[in-house]
Amino acid sequence: MGNQTDKKFTWVIKNFSSLHPEKIYSDQFVVGGCKWRLLAFPKGNNNDNWFSLYLVVADYNFLPIEWRRHVKVSFTIVNQFSDKLSQLKKPQPCPWLNQESPYWGFKEMITLTELNAKKGFMVNDELKIVVKVEVLEVVGRLEGKRQESSPVIETIDVKGFQVLPSHVESVNRLFKRHQDIASKLRAKNPFMKMAYMNLLLGLTQTMLDWLEIKLDKVKEKKEKEEALKQKCSNLEAQMVKAKAELLAARAPLFLYDDDDDEVPIIFKRMKR
Repeated sequence: MGNQTDKKFTWVIKNFSSLHPEKIYSDQFVVGGCKWRLLAFPKGNNNDNWFSLYLVVADYNFLPIEWRRHVKVSFTIVNQFSDKLSQLKKPQPCPWLNQESPYWGFKEMITLTELNAKKGFMVNDELKIVVKVEVLEVVGRLEGKRQESSPVIETIDVKGFQVLPSHVESVNRLFKRHQDIASKLRAKNPFMKMAYMNLLLGLTQTMLDWLEIKLDKVKEKKEKEEALKQKCSNLEAQMVKAKAELLAARAPLFLYDDDDDEVPIIFKRMKR
């Protein structure tokens, strides 16, 4: 049984002392456009003298790959005799909830001894719990739902690996060159496979970036060499021209050529 008002959800667990299940769930409730429910361990979560309580993403099995929820949450075990005596776990941001960890709460919420001590926590065999949820950020929703934060991350299946559309071409090239990758990686968890692929792509991108830097340096060096060659070639041409001009300047100067018929014979004899 549950009752919701704004960001608060109240869960009344009836017939608490006669509960046999190891764990029980509350009804679903919606806060921040997300579905939630409470998970309780009446006999403790591997701890016999404690009542354990958690907030759970209700539809986590149906959400897109890489969904995440970041929330601030508080739990209260209500004292039905006096609110001042209620057990409150103060509001605090919990770690990001995701496919690997879709719930968060307290393994030791309140001792079973205290619950059963007739101090107001258990009245008529009913336990009253209030949870307040403040949604801080959401990544990934069911298709057709309104996006209030980051958009759903679209992925494409490539040989069993969920990859981003922008990575499909790179992954296909990787599989073409290394066909054994898909067969040797036997992890069933899609997040492990995605993390593995992201690591490979990251290393590949790092190598490509390194090669690009090296190629840029080689290109720059080659351009400098070509510029120096051109400069040397220009200098050589200038030197050849200067040498020719120098030789021309050093050549003897004659007033008449030997073939000139008008040159007096005496001058021709003098030249000889």
